[in-house]
Amino acid sequence: MVFMDRILRGIDPSAAATGARGQYDIVALAASAGGLNALSHVLAALPADFPAALVVVQHLDPRHRSLMADILSRRTALQVKQAEQGDRLLAGTAYIAPPNNHLLVNGGGTLTLTQTELVHFVRPSADLLFESVAASYKDRAIAVVLSGTGQDGSMGVKAIKKMGGTVIAEDQRTAEFPGMPAAALKTDSVDFVLPLEDIPGALMKLVIAELAHG
Repeated sequence: MVFMDRILRGIDPSAAATGARGQYDIVALAASAGGLNALSHVLAALPADFPAALVVVQHLDPRHRSLMADILSRRTALQVKQAEQGDRLLAGTAYIAPPNNHLLVNGGGTLTLTQTELVHFVRPSADLLFESVAASYKDRAIAVVLSGTGQDGSMGVKAIKKMGGTVIAEDQRTAEFPGMPAAALKTDSVDFVLPLEDIPGALMKLVIAELAHG
């Protein structure tokens, strides 16, 4: 596993303001129990001009309308919306999977919602999201596994890694529920294990264009 501080040391997050194209186009985040707090922390620290799109799976009660997009939009400068069929991905926007729908990313930069069978007893599934992101964006994708129970995401991170993308898992010591990060780590596909407070800075430093030359 690469040591994050060695890779990221000395890179200036303010470089995002240059508007240059980074080496990543998409960040896919997955969470379950404890996920609202974890997602709030990550998204709140990202600027409005974050130069990649973000897609989010949070396990939700399928029986109720989700207020997650509304809650997160009040906590971040990013645009946040509940994903809709056919949405086109835009940088600086976070798309939240609606309850009881799998969220898939297409090669043309659009989103698909589907109610196909449950994966690991859940819908939306982090595995399906990550696998679609890997197929569509290959080495220009980052997957982030945050607090949650169960193993969802563990198959998907293997797909991200196989296609040349980058995988971040929250350190189990800061995860409110460490099951999902632990399952991801067991795949040997995780590049960086980081405490929650370090993940936003890592995303900034990975996504910014200067990294391609730094």
